[in-house]
Amino acid sequence: MRFFYLALISILFFNCNTSETSRTQLINYVPKNTSIIIKSSNIEGLKSSLHNNNFLQELSGTNSYKDLENKLESISYLNPLNDVLICFSKDQNDSLQYSIITKYGKTLFVTDSLPNYSKETVENKNITVTKSTINSNVFYSTLVDSIFIASSSKDIIETIYEKSDIDKELEKMYRTINGDKTCSMILKSDKSLIQSFFIEDSLFFKRFTNDIALDIDIKQNSITINGVTKAKDSSSLLNIFKNTIPQVNQIQEIAPSNCDGFLSLTFDDFKTFKSNLSKFKTTDSIINPTALFDDVRELGVIYEDEKRAIILNSIDIIATKDALLGEQTLENSFREVDINSFSNPNLFANMFSPLITYKNVNMYCNLDNFFVFTDDLEILQNIIANYQNKTTLNNSFNFKNIYENLSGASSLLQVTNPKTLKTIFNKNFEDQYNFNFDNYMLSAIQFIFDTNFAHINAIIKKNTSKTSTNSVSEILNIKLDKDLLNNPQLVTNHITKEKEIVVQDVNNNLYLISNKGEILWKKTLQGPILGSIEQIDIYKNGRLQLVFATPKRIYVIDRNGNDVAPFPGKFNDEITQPLSVFDYDKNKNYRLLVTQGKNILMYNVNAKPVNGFTFKTANANIISQPKHFRMGNKDYICLKTENKLYILDRTGRNRITPKTQYSYSNQPIFLFENTFTTTSLNGELVMVDTKGNVSTKTLNLSEKHYIDTSSKTLVTLSENKLSIKNKTTDLDYGEYSNCKLFYKNDKIYVSITDLQSHKIYLFDSQSKLLDNFPVYGNSSIELDNMDKDRNLEFVTKGESNSIILYQIN
Repeated sequence: MRFFYLALISILFFNCNTSETSRTQLINYVPKNTSIIIKSSNIEGLKSSLHNNNFLQELSGTNSYKDLENKLESISYLNPLNDVLICFSKDQNDSLQYSIITKYGKTLFVTDSLPNYSKETVENKNITVTKSTINSNVFYSTLVDSIFIASSSKDIIETIYEKSDIDKELEKMYRTINGDKTCSMILKSDKSLIQSFFIEDSLFFKRFTNDIALDIDIKQNSITINGVTKAKDSSSLLNIFKNTIPQVNQIQEIAPSNCDGFLSLTFDDFKTFKSNLSKFKTTDSIINPTALFDDVRELGVIYEDEKRAIILNSIDIIATKDALLGEQTLENSFREVDINSFSNPNLFANMFSPLITYKNVNMYCNLDNFFVFTDDLEILQNIIANYQNKTTLNNSFNFKNIYENLSGASSLLQVTNPKTLKTIFNKNFEDQYNFNFDNYMLSAIQFIFDTNFAHINAIIKKNTSKTSTNSVSEILNIKLDKDLLNNPQLVTNHITKEKEIVVQDVNNNLYLISNKGEILWKKTLQGPILGSIEQIDIYKNGRLQLVFATPKRIYVIDRNGNDVAPFPGKFNDEITQPLSVFDYDKNKNYRLLVTQGKNILMYNVNAKPVNGFTFKTANANIISQPKHFRMGNKDYICLKTENKLYILDRTGRNRITPKTQYSYSNQPIFLFENTFTTTSLNGELVMVDTKGNVSTKTLNLSEKHYIDTSSKTLVTLSENKLSIKNKTTDLDYGEYSNCKLFYKNDKIYVSITDLQSHKIYLFDSQSKLLDNFPVYGNSSIELDNMDKDRNLEFVTKGESNSIILYQIN
């Protein structure tokens, strides 16, 4: 439920034509007087992104947030499978009301297990309204033409049935939003709940523009916003840029790196800009034209506490200097820069209000193409010093960190530091809150005017310091609603060729999570996943599916979280080992091997038993996952019970019969040094060659031990002794996970995790601990290159409900 309000406040940094027609889209059901519309095509992804975004979590302490969180608790029990619209509006009593609109489905609202749930149905004039109560929280709902509408207000639900004209302008805005992002929003300024996203108090939302449509991408460390706005109302300030062409913003080249932010306004023709701006002034306030601005293509303000400096960026320095000939009384100098007096302190406020309201200009200086006006010598000296030292925002890592998300040329660009960002946010809350945005060194919003509308870009991004070589950095910490049931795994995105994360929670929900931390989908399974998830290309077209077993099902799931027919396959008897997937000839004719106690069953990808596979029953329960190996042109299927090792051919007949059998551990079977290798219960290494000869090697392993191998490297873990290629490392005593061997970038890595002290260790092939290890973690890891750089990443369990992604630099 908290995600509804977080979505509302995440966008703080940013006369309708109607015709009567039938309602064919969700947007046609939006209640009148709606101020904010949020659209999501992946409600689970939205909830997770908002819950895990560090910036938005800082807002959760406000009273406004807490009040709305409580109000929205009821509709958090909805499980929409299609697009969802969430609407906010104020009623006649100035109380905030919400509505949710989505297509109805059988699983949308399942009430069987809801706490303290009750409902009553009221019919009035052929209108049916359901009143639902969950834990004393109430909402109203109805169904109109297969569209489910719920609201905190009964009046809103009843007005849904009233015949009204379709808002065609709202439909146009709705068509501009993109479903690929975390969510999209439409903001209506005439009924806005948002006051301002500017530093200047005179630039409030309702005065600046009309409706805004935004696509918002929410990652753990950033919020990126792109959209459009149209100033339909002639009184909207955005129209001052009409018939002008945005220029490249350059104020950052003179703004000191220690300033609180800046505002930049650009235009290709000052006369057009001035003419547009004059429409927002009374006749008495219009001043005579001045040649000072004729060659100016950018106007800016630099902010430092309560101090202001106004910047003119000229394309003809000599002409602008000539316009200042009457203002050349030398008052001071600093670092060989002349500082002259200025006799018209109200010029800029009179000329450019409400964009600029600063009225106390009494000095100026010239730095290359920039002319700086202020009344404070200290801010002027700071600007000169930073400009000369090349320590302006343009040269800072913080500015470069956000600039990649912006357009180089814009009609209006505002950049703010944490203190100024806090001030802007507090303008939009009734209760003043001490936000801590210290990690968000710079944020920005820009408008790019284009014909009769403007593009919008905005970015709020956590500062990321440069990483040093061999360092280990935490990239993501992804929190789920419920505790994790198993360890996170990595799978391949067949579109990008990058890696993504799959994990299951204690409610048997399976999640697919991008390497940026976004939940792509959540799917409820019938039981816990056994072992690891594999991937297959069932259609032989390059598209990969997830395949795995739970105790009573075999699942094949496509990239979008949908079951692939004829799966899931259902079983009456329990599946006791992870699903084994064989592709004998690497031609994608997959075989799925199911283990049930001492029985094994083989299926094809049509969920049909494979004809000709003769092996049915082992002498006892199978104690590890069956494996397939290929040596030369022969296939070997290996499985074992407590006292017998089976090595079969494709048909299930015995291919090799070991000449000696042992009491075996539950450790897997490996192909090591061209032998079928596992361990005995007393810790011996047991190796069987292709002729059935058996050799053993005493490793002095305890009864509880782990092994992993490549074709030539053996790794063992017994109590606190880790051995890699016969080199043994004594670890601190603890409770260790299984050892895991990875071969990446032509190197061998071996990982273990001390579950007691929550430490992950990563060694190389010479048993040397890598620099900056151990790091925090609570499970074994999966190590791979998850993106397109050469750095390796690994994923592990953090807290009971969280996933941590690290990068090795």
